[in-house]
Amino acid sequence: MASNNLAAKTGFLSRFIFRLDRFRILIWVVALSFFTIIVPTAFQDLYKSQAERDAMAQTMANPAMTAMTGPANLSHYTTGVMTAHQMLLMTAAVVGLMSILLVTRHTRADEEEGRVEIVRSLAAGRLSYLNASLVVITLTCIGLAFINGFGLYVLGIESMDLEGSLLYGTALGATGLFFAGVTAVFAQLSDSSRGTIGYSIAVLLIAYLFRAITDVTNESLSWISPLAWVTKAKVYDTNNWWPIVLMVIAAIVLYVLANYLHAIRDLDRGFLPSKPGKNHASHFLQSPLGLAVRLQRTGIISWAIGMYVLGASYGSVLGDLESFFADNDAMKQMLQPAEGVTLLEQFIPMLMIVISLLATIPPVMAVNKLRGEEKKERLTHLLGRTVSRTKLLGSYFLLAIVNGLVMLSLAALGLWSVGTTMVEDGLSFEMVFGAALSYYPAMLVMISVSVFLIGHYPKRTSFIWVYVLYSFIVLYLGGLFQFSDWVGNLSPFGYVPQLPVEDFSAIPLVLLSMVFIMLTAVGFIGFRRRDIEQ
Repeated sequence: MASNNLAAKTGFLSRFIFRLDRFRILIWVVALSFFTIIVPTAFQDLYKSQAERDAMAQTMANPAMTAMTGPANLSHYTTGVMTAHQMLLMTAAVVGLMSILLVTRHTRADEEEGRVEIVRSLAAGRLSYLNASLVVITLTCIGLAFINGFGLYVLGIESMDLEGSLLYGTALGATGLFFAGVTAVFAQLSDSSRGTIGYSIAVLLIAYLFRAITDVTNESLSWISPLAWVTKAKVYDTNNWWPIVLMVIAAIVLYVLANYLHAIRDLDRGFLPSKPGKNHASHFLQSPLGLAVRLQRTGIISWAIGMYVLGASYGSVLGDLESFFADNDAMKQMLQPAEGVTLLEQFIPMLMIVISLLATIPPVMAVNKLRGEEKKERLTHLLGRTVSRTKLLGSYFLLAIVNGLVMLSLAALGLWSVGTTMVEDGLSFEMVFGAALSYYPAMLVMISVSVFLIGHYPKRTSFIWVYVLYSFIVLYLGGLFQFSDWVGNLSPFGYVPQLPVEDFSAIPLVLLSMVFIMLTAVGFIGFRRRDIEQ
């Protein structure tokens, strides 16, 4: 029987949730901390003198870099300031993603699976399970803050004092708390875990994009974005704690709001309206492809809008980029223009790496959805009918490859449509789309790796996200850390010609396409032969 005490057994449930997630939390904390702590050490080796760091600061003094990493005091570019400028915002966004996934798992997802109903039938309070989830994520964020804060300080780098290091760690932890609160609220508003993750990630993306645009155009407006509060802390520079205090207060308000909404709503219901389904399914919905599209429709539309906005946000700063180049002799000297290619166009490949890797996420999610359905034991219902395994996997596969093409095209369209109005002579439509679509074969290889894992190693499907993250690190930060070429060539994106700076070469794209076909075929064979999880 449920307890009258709304918070009864919260401590017990917190230990229970922590036990379930102990390895998952450990991996997140270790990965984030390791990546945070090795960066300043690498900077110390790469930029040994202040003159070298000042040269790096000069390369960062352009709108495109400000949009990506946020503003910083480039006249005082010590190793500490460089670390905070180039790493803190990106790491904070990943910490926000961690909170979204962990909180959704033990709020709306457990409610969908009926576990919350079982817990409520015992001597636990109405709010206990929600608060137990928030206790676990709060302790995780506090632990992350201390490990990163003291971890950076013990490196003993002169420009990274104790206060700045603790502020760095606290900024990461506070971002985790804020997005835990956002997710907890959406877990009450939405009636599904898919909706909770979708709305929460949409807030994360909008916060990042709004900050990117306003940091370049009107920095005072960027205070509206919570992710801008991270950069306004000015870690290792003036060490301003107030934005981080503001973020913690906002997280507490969201925690309270989530508790209030949870207390007044019925189990398995959300406050956002959901339309009742039709009495009879259409002919298209009765096919595996139609079902896959219907299940992922909301996510696909959200990602499509997000990719267009991402491209448009980068396009919006290209006009300022051109004027920056015109007045900056150092940048002109460093970026020796190739024949027929402007200085501005040399930035297009760098933008395309970020865009193409982000555009790879939705198609990989689309094909991995099949594995999610298998874990929920829903595939047996489909395969018990006149649906072959090849047709079932083929439906998700087809959706993924079309999804990837659409995402890449929309991002390129956003970049071109806005960028061409910002640049005096306009942007070449063929150049922008050619540069974007040259990454499509590499994206297909990523999809085929997912198919291969689903076919042969279904319990290792999540490995694809490690591979995507690896590609992002080595290609986005490869120039910064001066990685060897073979490090980048372990990713399919490392073989893509950097259009329009480099000449177009069909050979690497053909080879990538052959790898894609081979891995896909092997994955389909494996899926036909292996047992379906029940």
